[in-house]
Amino acid sequence: MTKNLVIVESPAKAKSISKMLGKNYTVIASLGHIRDLPKSRLGIDIKNNFEPEYITIRGKGTIVGNLKKEAKKSDNVFLATDPDREGEAISWHLASLLDIDKNTPCRVEFHEITKDTVKNSIKSPRKLDENLYNAQQARRVLDRLVGYKISPILWKKVKKGLSAGRVQSVAVKLICDRENEINEFIPEEYWTIKGFFRKENDKFEAMLSHQIVNDKEIKLKIRNEDEAKNILREIKNNENIIYDIKKTKRKRSPYPPYTTSTLQQDASKKLGYTSKKTMMIAQQLYEGIDVKGEGTTGLITYMRTDSTRISAEAVEAAKDFILQNYGKEYSNGGNTYSKKAKKETQDAHEGIRPAHLNLWPDKIKDSLTKEQYKLYKLIWDRFIGSQMSDAIYDTVSVKIKNGEYIFKCNGSKLHFSGFLKVYTTADEEQNDIVLPELSVGEKLDLIKVEEKRNFTQPPSRYTEASLIKTMEDLGIGRPSTYSPTISTILSRGYVTLDKKTFYPTELGTIVNDILISYFSEIINEEFTAQLENQLDEIAEGKLNWQDVIKEFYLKFENALEKAESEIEKIELKYEESDEICEKCGRKMVIKIGKYGKFLACPGYPECKNAKPILEKIGVKCPLCEDGEIVKKRTKKGRLFYGCSNYPNCEFNSWQEPVQEKCPKCGSMMVIKQTKKSKSIICTNDKCGYNKNI
Repeated sequence: MTKNLVIVESPAKAKSISKMLGKNYTVIASLGHIRDLPKSRLGIDIKNNFEPEYITIRGKGTIVGNLKKEAKKSDNVFLATDPDREGEAISWHLASLLDIDKNTPCRVEFHEITKDTVKNSIKSPRKLDENLYNAQQARRVLDRLVGYKISPILWKKVKKGLSAGRVQSVAVKLICDRENEINEFIPEEYWTIKGFFRKENDKFEAMLSHQIVNDKEIKLKIRNEDEAKNILREIKNNENIIYDIKKTKRKRSPYPPYTTSTLQQDASKKLGYTSKKTMMIAQQLYEGIDVKGEGTTGLITYMRTDSTRISAEAVEAAKDFILQNYGKEYSNGGNTYSKKAKKETQDAHEGIRPAHLNLWPDKIKDSLTKEQYKLYKLIWDRFIGSQMSDAIYDTVSVKIKNGEYIFKCNGSKLHFSGFLKVYTTADEEQNDIVLPELSVGEKLDLIKVEEKRNFTQPPSRYTEASLIKTMEDLGIGRPSTYSPTISTILSRGYVTLDKKTFYPTELGTIVNDILISYFSEIINEEFTAQLENQLDEIAEGKLNWQDVIKEFYLKFENALEKAESEIEKIELKYEESDEICEKCGRKMVIKIGKYGKFLACPGYPECKNAKPILEKIGVKCPLCEDGEIVKKRTKKGRLFYGCSNYPNCEFNSWQEPVQEKCPKCGSMMVIKQTKKSKSIICTNDKCGYNKNI
């Protein structure tokens, strides 16, 4: 009997595939990479054409030994790591350690973890793709050179523990640049005028928008209060006559299936998930869930992709599903979205879609966690919506003439829901705006007019969703890098997230200023995007990876020498607090660490005292009645509320307590907040008291 060994990255994936392949196959997880560059040194021989030095990762010796043992007992070894460059590199390292000839058909790709796909893929192994793993190798070497060459300069000139990165530093630059735009923004005053009109019993609003000058409609700009008052005096004495009516039908086309970037953006906006959380849950859905009545199966296709392309088989299955469940008028006939949206799109995988259309979200809800269900439903709805017909709106645009001024209003009513039947975004989640039946030449009553003073607004700070979108639009990073990049800049203390928007810290601003002063040719959006394109060309076999590194390093080496000699030592000034260090008597200072701000003794390293900053919310602890409720964070950064007397008092709550006691039972009450409402609820389950805020 033939013995086969299949190597994947994760235990969950191994468990799923093992059940699908049967007893002739042993499936083992490598737990990610097994070889990498050494942590303690550069590990790249710059003089020997940038040859990397790979070593077995510490702690992986037992796994490697087990893999070698199983490989010797097996007739065939299949390397079934993830179907991307990273996965190709892991397979290449595995082949090197297990003495597998890379020119033999040993590489297997699973674009979805389903029984048919897994069995068919095992029957069609291929050779390792040298171009793919060289592209990953080039990225690894580039990132190591930037990180291990710039970081020591930052340690000497600023403080120990800092780091720089080819992509992470550009992400910080984007956030710092946006903050500078906001700080330098000068608001401009402008005024708007709204008219309230009536036709018989119907009332509606219209905005003053244009002025007729020499028989031409000119967009009206009201710059100050005097101009607004003058216009108000004029329009109050004029007749209001319907000047123009245009009725049209507006189509709204469905969205394409998710890419990694658009999934992360939508999960952030709709579900409040971080990119890290989204990718963790998507990985679980891809690798396999134990579904009641079905066994372990992958629910979505591979989740690291920049393509919206869909296979013809999946399109046909979706078409049948829509015809059966919604009707012929809701099908768009099938769309494969096969055209590349952007030049830099790799198109190595399909868009993210459900692997089984018979396993719709509500059918398997009991087999999923709450978070898995929400993300799976999002992916499901988006994919089914992509195969549905356009939404159609009835729209009407009305112009009302008042002397030489024009008021304008628009009406809109959903005529046919199309894809909106299953998938909507914030843009579509709006009520119909219905205007009364109007005709040209008809006179209207002007009930009242309201003027309003406004100011132009600065650009918005980045959210996780908008930062990912900007990075994608600029060609910075790739599907697998968005989430780790954001995690890194947060953990280094270069930026903070406050109310879901990014702010640069003082430390992040200092590091960014140094990098753009001395490494502006390398740490910038255009150069980073250019390097990403070169990595794509390596993957396509068009460029030699060592030539790309050499070209980069010639420019980089000169910048390093200049920075080393010219950057002066920077003394970080920490904000002084009123807290006295109980160990040495100094006034403690506020520093920023991995989990945000904390108090530290300025006498470090002689005095190493440090403690969290306790942010009080003005509520007494209901448990010990002596301590104050303070904001705290878990090791993963999640906010919760605890007692200032911890560990003597162990009170804690995920929801924010309020001072007010329950009027029904006297128990503690907390704030419960959802996307649509905010209320105060009693913590006594038997009471059930709540009130809206």
